[in-house]
Amino acid sequence: MGLADWTEIGRMDELGRMDTPAHRLDARAKALVTFVFIGVVMSFPRHELSALTPFILYPVALVSMGRIPVRDIARKIILAAPFAFVIGIFNPFLDREPVSTIGSVVITGGWVSFASIMFRFVLTVGAALALVACTGMNRLGAALERLGVPRVFVVQLLLLHRYLFVVSDQAAMMKRSAEMRSSGRPLRLRVFGSMIGHLLLRSMDRAEHVYRAMVARGFDGEIRILRPSSFGWSDRVFVAACMLFFASARVWNLADGFGRLLTRGGLG
Repeated sequence: MGLADWTEIGRMDELGRMDTPAHRLDARAKALVTFVFIGVVMSFPRHELSALTPFILYPVALVSMGRIPVRDIARKIILAAPFAFVIGIFNPFLDREPVSTIGSVVITGGWVSFASIMFRFVLTVGAALALVACTGMNRLGAALERLGVPRVFVVQLLLLHRYLFVVSDQAAMMKRSAEMRSSGRPLRLRVFGSMIGHLLLRSMDRAEHVYRAMVARGFDGEIRILRPSSFGWSDRVFVAACMLFFASARVWNLADGFGRLLTRGGLG
């Protein structure tokens, strides 16, 4: 199995071509809401955890509306999770101040902030993946450009997504070739360094060929899509409802309020 198959790079584009209520929403509406969602989630204090729980409704709702298989989103979150883990794992050692207790177990601020980092990671990455799966990279790139993102950045993003599997295949072929020549012995560090250098040279050469082919076919940097979208009433309602929910969840701790309501109801 090649690296491109392992990471399933093209799977998100396949999901983006589906026809569901989430896919029919204007890409600008979904992109705008997702960016605001990520900003609001990241604006909470580092020890906040319970107030973040209501925000899971947005990526869950987007995945449900788009009929996106949860395993596809979960698999990619797990692949990227080590990066967030490395960032947050040092917090328990740096912040040892007790903030809560569960029975005889003392919970320090470092563990709370670590849990908060991991939860924010799941929320933001899950929302971004759901956005791509419910939109497709081409439509998302066109939406970003119409929202004011510089065209150069958008084109670079689309080309990176489009040709990442080419680099992955080249890396997989080089790795298999080196393993076959090593007679089963583990590869040394200097071998990997040489492979990275050759991969860089091959990537630069392939990029030059791709650029010349695109120019010869009339590429001028403009993003064109087959189905131009319009910002309709359903998109306005979607944006307004999501913004209202984000604002409410940011100002008030909805999870804490809902818990108190259930407790009072149970006592009554």
